[in-house]
Amino acid sequence: MQPLLSIRNLTAGYGDANVLHGVTLQIMGREIVAIVGPNGAGKSTILNAIMGLIHIRAGDIEFKGKSLLGHRTETLREVGLTYVPQVNNVFPSLTVEENLILGMRKGALLRTRVDAVLFLFPALSSLLKLKAGQLSGGERQMLAFARGLMPDPALMLLDEPSAALSPALAQVIFAKILDINNAGKTIILVEQNVRSALEICHRGYVLDSGRNALDGTGQELLEHQDMATMYLGGTKK
Repeated sequence: MQPLLSIRNLTAGYGDANVLHGVTLQIMGREIVAIVGPNGAGKSTILNAIMGLIHIRAGDIEFKGKSLLGHRTETLREVGLTYVPQVNNVFPSLTVEENLILGMRKGALLRTRVDAVLFLFPALSSLLKLKAGQLSGGERQMLAFARGLMPDPALMLLDEPSAALSPALAQVIFAKILDINNAGKTIILVEQNVRSALEICHRGYVLDSGRNALDGTGQELLEHQDMATMYLGGTKK
């Protein structure tokens, strides 16, 4: 079966410095794939590369069998990609409803999409007229997810969704990621909370110093000796 997204031998970075060195990974449809590793490993850089936000020096990124290289970032939503960054992922001065409307894909049915995302995030229904800046951290992250779902994407890229949240709120967010996946969405999850990410993902990739280090199912990685000593309670987080 053809991967939904395929990254092959990707070398990319910022300015003159490379962060990724020949990274390869594949995402199949309806999967949650976690990308984990220590700080500075290049996890978020992969998402920036997919979205055309950094310079790619070698390799290729294919989505639905077609290369994304050369696509402008603003056109990727139209082909089925949506990106929820770690910060600045909602407009705080706009209401919840206005944030959702701004996430709409051109030509789609607005009310249908609003109803669909509110079905997944019913807590937002009573907050539609509230400004996003007035929301709690967990509510704001749910709005960011809902806004990302408005164009009905085939693939969602989530960058550190549990960052700065309490452990209890983080678990709510991970449960919502499962709900989104169960609704048929494919997800790439970059996450600092390694254990929680591997517990909910179908497969995972571990990066270290911008290179592939390990890969396997979430359970295989949780049980891998190197993961236990280096990333699940050791010195590297």
